[in-house]
Amino acid sequence: MRREFGGRMTKPNWDIRNKGRAWKGDEAWERYQLTPHKIELIEGKLLWSNKDRETLLGLLLENVGADRAVQLGDPEVWRAAVAKLPRRDVRGDGG
Repeated sequence: MRREFGGRMTKPNWDIRNKGRAWKGDEAWERYQLTPHKIELIEGKLLWSNKDRETLLGLLLENVGADRAVQLGDPEVWRAAVAKLPRRDVRGDGG
């Protein structure tokens, strides 16, 4: 994880799993430091920037898990988003 002034992580290594999980030890404090000091509503959006919103989303997804997240909203929206992901070579041999 990269750190910026004040010791806060600027680019966390998200560990989002199917099932939600609690943070333990040092990870709990590092994640807590990423949370906003207060929730703001600016022009109809939570928080000030997309970066802040994405950080909060990552924190919530680690705690809630992907299985629960995809139950929110229309399943077709999730399927369409996954379909847009670039393909990766699943064989692991690079070709």
